[in-house]
Amino acid sequence: MRNAFFKALEESAGGNEDIFILTADLGFKLFDDIKRSCPGRFYDVGIAEANMIGIAAGLSLCGKDVYCYSIAPFLVMRAYEQIRIDAAYHNSNIKLVGVGGGFTYGLEGFTHFGLEDLSLMRSLPNMTVVVPADAFEARCLAIACSGHRGPMYIRLGRAGDPAVHRSSPDFRIGKAIVMSEGKGVAIFATGSMVHTAMEAVRLLKTKGIDATLVNVHTLKPLDIEAIKWAALDHDVIFSLEEHSVNGGLGTAIAEVISEMGYSGFFRRIGIEDAPRRPVGDAFHLRERHGLTAEGVSDAVLKALEEAYL
Repeated sequence: MRNAFFKALEESAGGNEDIFILTADLGFKLFDDIKRSCPGRFYDVGIAEANMIGIAAGLSLCGKDVYCYSIAPFLVMRAYEQIRIDAAYHNSNIKLVGVGGGFTYGLEGFTHFGLEDLSLMRSLPNMTVVVPADAFEARCLAIACSGHRGPMYIRLGRAGDPAVHRSSPDFRIGKAIVMSEGKGVAIFATGSMVHTAMEAVRLLKTKGIDATLVNVHTLKPLDIEAIKWAALDHDVIFSLEEHSVNGGLGTAIAEVISEMGYSGFFRRIGIEDAPRRPVGDAFHLRERHGLTAEGVSDAVLKALEEAYL
């Protein structure tokens, strides 16, 4: 996913001398081609994320289209004040590209978990928040970015993420993608959890539950019409995200359906608000927190029992 995004960005940068790319001492070999093809427009600022945002803001004020890259917890949490003031409040044309959301860097410990980034970024004014589900969507997003004005936060997975599409989808910022249509139950998923949700939907079908799956790649601006459509046609709704259940996709959906007076059953599936002590690789941590296809299927079945008691 990450490689697909930057390959497409390199193609755009080749014909647009206003595109600048900054990194905070990360991306070994990732930017080799960009450095060769765009001399003078790539800068490694070192381990100085706050300074990187300040440099990006200055370039943006000079009319440049700036991309800042780091792993999600460093990019968002370490430089949050600068993002808030220099990017969001000034409506700067800065794309913040964070890799390794959720438990991707789980072996490095909880300092490297990216479980609050979506909540923080969607709360900022002017900020667009996009979480592609696979390499096809990442490439589409990189192309769409060239016409986007204002700050954007992009949460990318690493290399090797499974595909959810067979070819480039109809990808539009702010427009959710209905992956499959069922009856009664709807699951909204974002990012890496879209593939997990697809597998969970297949498992649920063997249990007689035909669920709708909606890929919410854009958390802000949120596709409110897609949520309203699901609320009107489904008695039970779930959100699924590799993120805290507070402030991310689940909260965004809850805000919409509560204000429209949804009378059905809604449940968030994600990382509960608890100490982040366990350490392990991403698969181990996802399994521990119920973010596998089996875990999600079990959570849906359990919630359905509760909903229809």
